[in-house]
Amino acid sequence: MTTPDGPAAGDASPSGRVEWNGAAYDRLSAPQARWGRAVVERLVLGGNETVLDAGCGSGRVTEELVARVPEGRVVALDASASMLDEARRRLRSHADRVRFVRADLLALDRRTLGGDAPVDAVLSTATLHWITDHDRVFANFAAVMRPGAQLVAQCGAEGNIARLLEAAHSVGVERAGSWLYAAPEETARRLGRAGFVDVDVWTNPEPTSFADEDSLGAFLETVCLREHLATVPRAQWRPLVQRVIGAMADPVIDYVRLNIVARRALG
Repeated sequence: MTTPDGPAAGDASPSGRVEWNGAAYDRLSAPQARWGRAVVERLVLGGNETVLDAGCGSGRVTEELVARVPEGRVVALDASASMLDEARRRLRSHADRVRFVRADLLALDRRTLGGDAPVDAVLSTATLHWITDHDRVFANFAAVMRPGAQLVAQCGAEGNIARLLEAAHSVGVERAGSWLYAAPEETARRLGRAGFVDVDVWTNPEPTSFADEDSLGAFLETVCLREHLATVPRAQWRPLVQRVIGAMADPVIDYVRLNIVARRALG
């Protein structure tokens, strides 16, 4: 099994979470990039807007967003220094139109964005499920958006990777960290309380298969089991991940996505 460099125990982002390995994630995040491209297409853009990419990761989806606003700007925000390093590398040819910000979405306000606030749209992909206080995140989004601005997002939904977690539990692996896989109905209510209108929230399954044990193992190490592995010695990573793979019915991760389209109220 090929083992990419993973997060070092104790290396944390501003939110206190275990730091990501941006280079490893960039190599392995084809599923997230594929989903993200579809989400970007839901934005209604004229090409000159300022858009916040809330949780830009390694910049693969941000690159698609930059292409949608050839006369505009993108604020690429992430809590991970490693992810931002990869995003800067990927987007260096667009440096004049992309501003990189390291910040926690729970602390987001207009001061975070400086002269780029208020923004014309907020995009977020594969990020919000890592945050447990969605009420606060949505309120923070509204605070940095102009009236009528778009919010288009996708993250893990209720039931996301449930079978994978069952397989891990069956071999004694308890997933470390915290997350929130929300349901559409509660998400719509939270958006309404935060001042959003024209709210549309739905889910869709995205079962993601892997060609072999090596690619599945590398993905589990870098993404799904990242925070748990940071709590054990590195020598245990490979056998632990192999036990989880052995308990899986097939090399498929049962992703379920929560999709959000809404607008900040005019009033």
